Amino acid sequence: MKRLKWTFTALAMALALPLAAEETGTSLEDRLDERGDRIENRLDDRGDRIDDRLDDKGTRIEDRLDERGDRYEERRDNQGDRIDQRLDNRSERAAEAGYDGAATRLDNQGDRIDARLDRNGSRVNERLDTRGNRADNRLDQRGDQANRRLDRRGEQANRRHDRAGQRAGRRN
Repeated sequence: MKRLKWTFTALAMALALPLAAEETGTSLEDRLDERGDRIENRLDDRGDRIDDRLDDKGTRIEDRLDERGDRYEERRDNQGDRIDQRLDNRSERAAEAGYDGAATRLDNQGDRIDARLDRNGSRVNERLDTRGNRADNRLDQRGDQANRRLDRRGEQANRRHDRAGQRAGRRN
């Protein structure tokens, strides 16, 4: 009877060891999966924070460029208005004095100055828009690079976890 009891105990232990090893492997895999998920979530959060910071920076750059453009346009408009006012005054005085040709020339000169100021303003606005677009593109590229680096890190972490899980499974 003792021998039978001992055989039964040995058999039960032999069956229990693989089950315990299997449970250990399963719990190890679960822990590795959880850890991989946590790493992936942290990388996603980090990527989101980088995107947010770059978006904020891009918005600040755009706002500054818009403010510069607005200030330039305001100065240009004020300057144009002052020139127009002076030319109009001189043109009126010339017309009142009977110098119609001079009044016409002054009006034409005012129109040419207005056109030149508008062209210059358009060029400045185009340059500011170009700078803003370049800044946006650079920020987008930096964000893309940061996201690619984070993706690579996540993939590397997942591969390490997969290898660790495979090694643990082979041991059991």
